[in-house]
Amino acid sequence: MKSFLYPKLNPPSFTWVRSDSGAEVVKVHEWIQPLTGASDPEKSKDADFVVVGVPLSRSSISASGASEFPEAFRRAWRTFTTYNLDEDIDLSEMTAVDAGDVPMHVTDIRRCHDNIIEASSALHQHFATSKICTIGGDHSITAMMVKGMHRAKPAEKIGILQFDTHFDLRDMTDNGPSNGTPMRNLIESGVVEGANMYNIGLHGFFNTKDLKMYADEQGVNYITLRNARKKGIEETVLRCLAELEGKVDTIYLTVDMDVLDIAYAPGVPASTPGGMTTAELLEGVLTAAKHPKVKAMDIVCLDPLKDTNAQPTVKLGTHVFLTFLSGVMMR
Repeated sequence: MKSFLYPKLNPPSFTWVRSDSGAEVVKVHEWIQPLTGASDPEKSKDADFVVVGVPLSRSSISASGASEFPEAFRRAWRTFTTYNLDEDIDLSEMTAVDAGDVPMHVTDIRRCHDNIIEASSALHQHFATSKICTIGGDHSITAMMVKGMHRAKPAEKIGILQFDTHFDLRDMTDNGPSNGTPMRNLIESGVVEGANMYNIGLHGFFNTKDLKMYADEQGVNYITLRNARKKGIEETVLRCLAELEGKVDTIYLTVDMDVLDIAYAPGVPASTPGGMTTAELLEGVLTAAKHPKVKAMDIVCLDPLKDTNAQPTVKLGTHVFLTFLSGVMMR
């Protein structure tokens, strides 16, 4: 196999054996094509969607096998068709490519994070008009993907729309660049202003008061799940987007799967009771994806090793991804 053009991307960890090019595309694994040779990236530079795996979970506070999700995610493609009955659209009318995985160092987390920044920058430069869809990995990768986007397009002001049970604003001096610090990392590095962060889904007894105080000091916008339900998930997302669109050029959507109730997501390291339902998350993601300024997204903190044999959480994570693509197509 020829090497990729990018210095920080390896071929996909798992690739389906596809039927001949003339066969009808019905399933997702028949649709998304890998960048398997040096000439492919140039041919695919106008792709509508680019998938990239970031198999890192050593930087997770909770014991996590989220590094296994990119491969499990690709394996799940065969269980989904490209046709979305709910919206009467077929994703195969658009183009999607799999850029492979960012290489990870066995012990050096900082080197892993540097690789992610470099890969993100290269992808956003080469696929300037594509939607970059990142499959994690723990939530520390979000800060690195956003930094790479910023490096590639420094003139663009970035905002964050976050579905999460947690603030992810832990002190960097105590926690380092872990999955508990990505939003603080972006604020302290000057890449994203606190006022341009919107977090939906916080609930219960899973955040400390000092993190709320820091969020207030930095002007972070957060909506508890209880308040989001009172207003409606769709209406809440629309209000956040309406505020963001007037302040930023690009909106990055990050979906931490721990926003879900543990009943719906057994394969999440920090799963909690009282979280979102599957329907609520899918509605929120679809609403966000329809907005023209949402140009990149990630799905993080999903551990296939903690999932049950039927892999309900892996399938849900894949459903979130396809729902995002559906929303983009509906623009």
